[in-house]
Amino acid sequence: MNFGKIVFAQIMQFVPRREFNDIVAKYRGNYRVRNLTCYDQLLVMCLAQYADKNSLRDIEASLNALAVTHKLYHCGISYAVPHNTLAKANELRDWRIYAELGQVLIKKVRPLYAKDSFRLDIDNMVYAFDSSTISLCLKLCPWAKFRKKKGGIKLHTQLDLRGNLPVFVLLTKASVHDVNALDGICVEMGAIYLIDKGYVDFSRLFNIIHKNGAFFVTRAKDNMQYEVVRSMPVDKQTGVISDEIVRLTKENSKQKYPKEFRMVVYEDFATGNVYRFITNHLGYEALTIAELYRERWNVELFF
Repeated sequence: MNFGKIVFAQIMQFVPRREFNDIVAKYRGNYRVRNLTCYDQLLVMCLAQYADKNSLRDIEASLNALAVTHKLYHCGISYAVPHNTLAKANELRDWRIYAELGQVLIKKVRPLYAKDSFRLDIDNMVYAFDSSTISLCLKLCPWAKFRKKKGGIKLHTQLDLRGNLPVFVLLTKASVHDVNALDGICVEMGAIYLIDKGYVDFSRLFNIIHKNGAFFVTRAKDNMQYEVVRSMPVDKQTGVISDEIVRLTKENSKQKYPKEFRMVVYEDFATGNVYRFITNHLGYEALTIAELYRERWNVELFF
């Protein structure tokens, strides 16, 4: 038997069948199903992902090849599923079944990485939050209209940087502005959220993150209007140009974020670029704030 099929079978043993069956029953996923159950569908789609298949016909051809060599059984799949049967299941089955299974698996895996070392010597949970646009064929997915001749969706992901595990994923239309995705993130008290300046919305930063006892680190927009309340001493040899407590001066912005916050100006000696980081965390050194934002790159690697 092919070694890859052995590995796949071992991987699928980690799927908790009892929890999965409870989720299927909750959404009546197997109601009036004759052959391709929800678990069979999961196995087939996971095998397709594992084997890097690009189309339903490619999946069908691979299943037929495994059936001829009597290896399909070892993958846990009972028969070679026709591509039209799989297409119908993918279209009609309730997506929440597999979304909830994903959350079950994440809850099981996260404790295994909770004590992993982090590059920075901090105890807080650190999350990176960003989005990536996935291009789609507009003829096949007319519901995903993005531009005149282009289709797409946007994948917003909250990544736990201890283990690089996604803990929250939101799919939206590609035209939806990034800041709207902040309304759905899972905010934990004491956690640090690293977000790109495309997500900067002072009302959401204050009400969703700050008021819930969490922290944000992001970049200031070029048009941010503020005044300096006080300045802290810095070691410019580290690249930190300034470390200041500021408050917003524009009336509309002051109403959205009435508190003072911190702005760290940092120069990357390797590139010569200067960054303005804003955060509501007042405890860490200025260099740590800059290094924290550098960790946001991990979500780009995840995409």
